[in-house]
Amino acid sequence: MEHITLLLGIVIITALVFDFTNGFHDTANAMATTISTGALKPKTAVAMSAVLNLVGAFLSVEVAKTISGGLINESGIRTEVIFAALVGAILWNLLTWLLGLPSSSSHALFGGLIGAAVMSAGFSAVNYGTIVTKVLIPAVAAPVVAGLAAFLASRLTYKIGNGADDKATTKGYRAGQIASAGLVSLAHGTNDAQKTMGVITLALVTGGVLVPGSNPPMWVIVSAGVAIALGTYLGGWRIIRTMGKGLTDLQPQQGFAAQTSAATVILASSNLGFSLSTTQSCSGAVMGAGLGRKGGVVRWSTATRMFVAWGLTLPAAGLVAAAAEFLTSQGTWGTVTVAVLLVAGSGAIWAVSRRKPVDHTNVTAEETSGIAEAPGVVTTAIAAVTPPPTLATAEELMATIPAPAGESTPAPTASV
Repeated sequence: MEHITLLLGIVIITALVFDFTNGFHDTANAMATTISTGALKPKTAVAMSAVLNLVGAFLSVEVAKTISGGLINESGIRTEVIFAALVGAILWNLLTWLLGLPSSSSHALFGGLIGAAVMSAGFSAVNYGTIVTKVLIPAVAAPVVAGLAAFLASRLTYKIGNGADDKATTKGYRAGQIASAGLVSLAHGTNDAQKTMGVITLALVTGGVLVPGSNPPMWVIVSAGVAIALGTYLGGWRIIRTMGKGLTDLQPQQGFAAQTSAATVILASSNLGFSLSTTQSCSGAVMGAGLGRKGGVVRWSTATRMFVAWGLTLPAAGLVAAAAEFLTSQGTWGTVTVAVLLVAGSGAIWAVSRRKPVDHTNVTAEETSGIAEAPGVVTTAIAAVTPPPTLATAEELMATIPAPAGESTPAPTASV
């Protein structure tokens, strides 16, 4: 840690703050369905996720190398550029957390880096081939692949468990949910914690502490892992509520299918160095699992707001980062101004969040809008091709309808 200047030290601290916000912003990825189905209590769930995020940070550095030496050209990039990029990413993370939207922390960081680099050195500072192959394509493919896998897995689990004792299968799938949630947390550590490692490594390269192409030093790996674990333990309760209750209602079978599918996609991408959004993967899996149960409904109004946030993340974080870079390029006073604005903006967002706090005590509370959302086009289409219930099921449903006053309900006849 020699030759670290004051500015470089500020950038490293800011990167760890981003890592912390990444942790509580993305806790929902692993634990929202586990909490919503009652498989784990909220505080137990986030503690488990925090530990496994820390472990996952030590498993690979492929994604970190993509960030530190792939997205932007290191030559000619000043340390202030990294600082400006982090400012854009942090403010977008906090804003979407306030709104309870599971947007991508990863894309906020990418947008910040791109916007700040372009403002500093022009469009030639960006490696567009890397952005397309390792950012944009995974961004589109990951939620689709995870959603299809979760949809098919949900259908399969219900088919396998058809006729089995509901109480026994529910207990078994809840245990499976805990295991799959742990796998998602581990996968999140291998992917998202490395992004901060990559940013700090990039800052060390621009500051002349490391040579281009260097792997993250051990102290960088440890500090990034600890920061994201602490943020995860804090719990992003607003986003947990949205993913656990706002998108769809999940049963343990669906929760297990969603988490297993998402973890598979995330781990595969980490090994390939694809810096995808774990949020988008997990959100896609939750929606796919929601459609995988007969009669399951995805709340498309919530999903639409989430899709809009996904589309805005890269440009919004990029614009804020570009403005921050413009100020830092003016000299020391500009850098100080950006730091003050970051602190003030973060404080204002936190103050607004206290008006309607969401924590572990009310994270599973139902929204009380009073209006039930009608099934969307996708839900209706899937329901149209779903086989009708069997005779036995229909009779059982009829038996549950209360008889008019003065009449007795006939006993259901057995199917043959």
